[in-house]
Amino acid sequence: MTEFIPAAKPLIGDEERDAVDRVLRSGMVAQGPEVAAFEQEFSAHFVDGRPVVAVNSGTSGLHLGLLAAGIGAGDEVIVPSFTFAATANSVALTGATPVFADIDPVTFTLDPAAVAAAVTERTKGIMPVHLYGHPARMHELAAIADERGLSLFEDAAQAHGAAIDGRPVGTFGTFGMFSLYPTKNMTSGEGGMISAADEVIARNARLLRNQGMERQYENEVIGFNARMTDIHAAIGRVQLTKVDAWTEARRRNAAFLDAHLSGVITPSVDDGARHVYHQYTIRVREDRDGFVRALKDEYDIGSGVYYPIPNHRLPSLSRFAPGLELPVTEVAAREVVSLPVHPSLSDGDLERIIAAVNALAGAGA
Repeated sequence: MTEFIPAAKPLIGDEERDAVDRVLRSGMVAQGPEVAAFEQEFSAHFVDGRPVVAVNSGTSGLHLGLLAAGIGAGDEVIVPSFTFAATANSVALTGATPVFADIDPVTFTLDPAAVAAAVTERTKGIMPVHLYGHPARMHELAAIADERGLSLFEDAAQAHGAAIDGRPVGTFGTFGMFSLYPTKNMTSGEGGMISAADEVIARNARLLRNQGMERQYENEVIGFNARMTDIHAAIGRVQLTKVDAWTEARRRNAAFLDAHLSGVITPSVDDGARHVYHQYTIRVREDRDGFVRALKDEYDIGSGVYYPIPNHRLPSLSRFAPGLELPVTEVAAREVVSLPVHPSLSDGDLERIIAAVNALAGAGA
């Protein structure tokens, strides 16, 4: 009897448990010194010292980042449809309109040509997603933004440590957002980090996360309760000491799969890009859903399909895109499968995955 290999797995150890106990014993549980320390350490680790604002989720990070940058009713922000709904949701929650553009078929990230074609007089920003851990084509998108006088935002929810020509994601836009959900490359249990281009954006985000105030009872704007707790920050601080080793394990596992899989289309990496493999996403041209079922039922191996329904066809978001056709997005939604590459995999696990995928691909499953 083989042991099930999950598609993703949160990694929580004794160090994280000890950190939580330390906070609980301190009596300071809400946003406090642990959050402040986590912000400083995350900033130094991932975004070259940019100001960082911790919040209670990645979605809050996107929402507050957009509000901090002045996005609101009447504006348009160009986003991919091939991603989790939080990207477009965050735009809609500001009162602005998400405008969906097609993706590059190789990297699954926003196609700069499609973005340029989607710009209108109401467009205020472009928000690419560094999907699956591969950076979007930020140099080309930045050129479009500069030429058209637009802001550039980054959904880096899945891309901790990804980079382009050595420059980390989260440092290209007015803001970048990193998710700390349990199955991301690192976690705080739940949470998000806003990386701000300057102190104005950072201060706006701090106000918005804390009922509109920096000093108690001196509310300057209408805000939210989107604070991160010290419990979550303590977990995140421990994870920061481990994430680099985990990322290298993901990259090694991905390289091993690259070298041994056949019959499927393996991930491609742009020149100069550093992929951190939040997901190792292949394409299965024929009967993707049958392939996924067989992988689990016959080989006891989990996988993920991210994302089977493009955002522009979701009941919640389709009103923003009546009649829109995104052909590359539609094909990707039918073909993608994400295989396990998480750091807890053994060599034997990887060999099982390879044998199963090659057998199924060869059988035309």
